[in-house]
Amino acid sequence: MSNQVYSYFMPTVNLMGPGAIKEVGPQAKGLGATKALIVTDVGLKQLGFADEVKGLLEEAGVPAVIFDGAQPNPTDLNVEAGLKILNSEKCDIIISLGGGSSHDCAKGIGIVAGNGGNIRDYAGINMSTKPMTPLIAINTTAGTASEMTRFCIITNTSTKVKMAIVDWRCTASVSINDPLTMIKKPAALTAATGMDALTHAVEAYVSTIATPVTDSAALMAIKLISENLRNAVANGENFEARNNMAYAQFLAGMAFNNASLGYVHAMAHQLGGFYDLPHGVCNAILLPHVERFNLISNPKRLADIAVAMGEKVDHLSTRDAAEVALNAIVRLSEDIGIPAGLTELGVKEEDLKIMAENAMKDACSFTNPRKAKLDDVIQIFKNAL
Repeated sequence: MSNQVYSYFMPTVNLMGPGAIKEVGPQAKGLGATKALIVTDVGLKQLGFADEVKGLLEEAGVPAVIFDGAQPNPTDLNVEAGLKILNSEKCDIIISLGGGSSHDCAKGIGIVAGNGGNIRDYAGINMSTKPMTPLIAINTTAGTASEMTRFCIITNTSTKVKMAIVDWRCTASVSINDPLTMIKKPAALTAATGMDALTHAVEAYVSTIATPVTDSAALMAIKLISENLRNAVANGENFEARNNMAYAQFLAGMAFNNASLGYVHAMAHQLGGFYDLPHGVCNAILLPHVERFNLISNPKRLADIAVAMGEKVDHLSTRDAAEVALNAIVRLSEDIGIPAGLTELGVKEEDLKIMAENAMKDACSFTNPRKAKLDDVIQIFKNAL
C-alpha cells in the first residue's frame, strides 16, 4: 500500500434485519423532520409499499407526500419533477423507497434542493458545496447499495449519458435494509441486482485504491453472493438467502463506496444511457470480459476472488486460479438466467465507439487496475456482444 491518505464513507446510521422498516418514523422524527417526501417508483406505489411507509411516518407525527416518478435509470427530468413537489409541499426530509433508481433520484433531488442549479451541474467528484436535504434510504433490492453510498447515477436526457455523481454530501443520513421487503421480488430482478452487487465487490477488490478495510468487505460480499444468489433466484421466499444477500450487497457497497469501481461500471453506464437497459444485467455481461482484460494487472487478486467464490485452486498457478474466477463468474450468470451477450439486449456495433469514448471519461474508470486505450474499450464491448 502507498503512503496515500484514504477516506471511508458511509451513512451515520444503518439499520438491518427483519422489521427494520418500522424504524423509519422514529428516525425521521429524530432528524427533526416536519414533512417528508417519499421518492419511489410506480410499481412500489401500486403494491402499497409507499402508502405503508407513509403510514409509518404519520404514526411518528411526520406527514408525508408521495412522488412515484423515479423511473428505471432515473433522469434529470425525474429529479426536476420531484424537486417541484419537495418545494411546493415544503418538505424538509426525503425518504427513498426502492432500489438504486429511487435512491439515486432522491439523492439528485436532495443535492439540487440544497445547492441550487440543475443536477447536471454536479456530475463528477464532490461538485456540491452545501449539504443536501436529509435522506433516509429504505432499500428493497439486494443490489445497488445506493442506500448507503455516495454515488448517484442520473441520465442526462440531452446527451443520453449516465452522469456519475460521486459526492460525500449525497450519502444518506440513515439506511434501512429489511429483508422482508425483498421477499416478493421477481427472479429476474433478484438475478440482475445480485450480479450488480457481485460486480461492486469484484471491481472494488481489484481497484487501484483498495485497502485492507475495503478488501475485507469485498471478499465477504463475494462469498455470501456465491453461496446465496442462486438460492434467492430459485426461491424468492427463501428468507436465509434473502437476508444473506441483503448483507452481501451492503458489504459490497461498503467496499466500492470507498475503493470505487472500474471499467465494468463505466461501460455499463453508457449502455444504460443509450439503450435504457437494466444496470445489473449490463454489469453481469461485461464483468468477465473486463476482468479478463484486467487479468495481467494483478492475477493474484482474481485468484483470491476464485477462493471467495468457493472454488478449489490449491494446486493451481496464480494465473490458472485467476482463470477459474472468470469461469466461476460466467457460470453463476448462466445459472441464474443472465443473457449471454449484449446483442440479446439490442446493442448495436455502430454505437460502441461513442459509448467507449464516454466510458473513458466516466468517474468509475479512473480506478480500474489496467489502463485502457479507446480501442481496448471498444474491443471489450465487442467481446461482450
